[in-house]
Amino acid sequence: GSIDYEIVLENGNKLIIKDGFFSKFPKEMAYLNLENLPSKVGFVKNDYAAEDNIPVVFGTDSLGVADDGITTITCGIDIFASSFFMLTRWEEYVNLNKDSHNRFPAYESVAYKNNFLDRPVVNEYVEMLWSMLTRLGVNQQRKLRSFQTVLTHDVDIPLKYSSFMSCFKEILGDVVKRKSMPLEMKHLTNKTKVVLSLETDPFDTFDFLMSVSEKLEVKSHFFFMGNGVTKFDNIYNSNDPFIKKLVVKIKKRGHSIGIHPTYNAYNNQQQFRKEKEELEKNLNTEILFGREHYLRFDVPTTWQVWEDNGMLWDSTVGFADKEGFRCGTCYPYSVFNILSREKLQLKERPLIVMEGNFTTYQHHIKPKDMEHKIKVLINKVKKYDGEFVFLWHNSSFNTPQWERYQSVYEEVLT
Repeated sequence: GSIDYEIVLENGNKLIIKDGFFSKFPKEMAYLNLENLPSKVGFVKNDYAAEDNIPVVFGTDSLGVADDGITTITCGIDIFASSFFMLTRWEEYVNLNKDSHNRFPAYESVAYKNNFLDRPVVNEYVEMLWSMLTRLGVNQQRKLRSFQTVLTHDVDIPLKYSSFMSCFKEILGDVVKRKSMPLEMKHLTNKTKVVLSLETDPFDTFDFLMSVSEKLEVKSHFFFMGNGVTKFDNIYNSNDPFIKKLVVKIKKRGHSIGIHPTYNAYNNQQQFRKEKEELEKNLNTEILFGREHYLRFDVPTTWQVWEDNGMLWDSTVGFADKEGFRCGTCYPYSVFNILSREKLQLKERPLIVMEGNFTTYQHHIKPKDMEHKIKVLINKVKKYDGEFVFLWHNSSFNTPQWERYQSVYEEVLT
């Protein structure tokens, strides 16, 4: 039968959360099955919800208050199983539909299909829990939190023109393809200036990114790549003089250096370790956090790889194809391995927005609309005093493709 969750307060009042999930599976991991995903998530209004309604991932929408000397609230929403569902990402273990990069796409998720991917639903459950406990006269202090902006930059392509040759090839291509000489002359002049170090490379936006962060009194986190084994890797070498000098400058200005493991490292213990050691040696920095290349992530393998390599936090878990709350929360949290059934030391700092959510996957979006959507999410994070984790690549500026969007970065932050 079901084993409900009971919280009894010092004053004798009681909160009962009905068990709507786990008691159906007496065997430890029997719940890990595709058919146990919620087929339809309902939304319910109640006095304790922080928003107009609250999603019911598991459980029912019943809510009762009984008063006979002691007060008992009985809540039908199984907020524990529902939160566990969002935070552990177990749905990604049972739903094997993946995109071309072997990633779990947003449109496959229960949250997206039921229109709550844009809500930090676990934070909403926590508020509801606290609100019910407050009504029952809880005598405890809540952990104080304050809103934070966490700015991250995956360094995929540090320089547009890493050599005279790369520059020359592009000029040649321009001439052959477009045959527009005045424009080519302008490009040629710009490129020559870059190669001769008379002008900054279009992708060398590191000073600008650090200055924006310093204005906001926050840190920028730059994630660098080591030596990979696929065609998606090795655009630069971590031993490159430009990279080494850049890292010294970033550290001197008080910003942070992390790892951007290469394409195949997300489920490969040895590859990850090799890259971590390479970066620690070449960049002369302890590597304790970062984000996977292409946001490749496998539940629970990737987290375990990070854990076994002594990492402090990961920030991979956001969707590539859609902005929002893949983990249902805007707080950093300790991750749980659903297979070993262990809570890990590793923390996840869920990624909420990357510029590519819009420019790659909603590419007809107007800059103003992109700005609006990001600001709406920032305000949701502010409401829950959470962390707004934002990814903007250093290379997402100063090219025809990026010119119309590049002002969005500063606009949404200031």
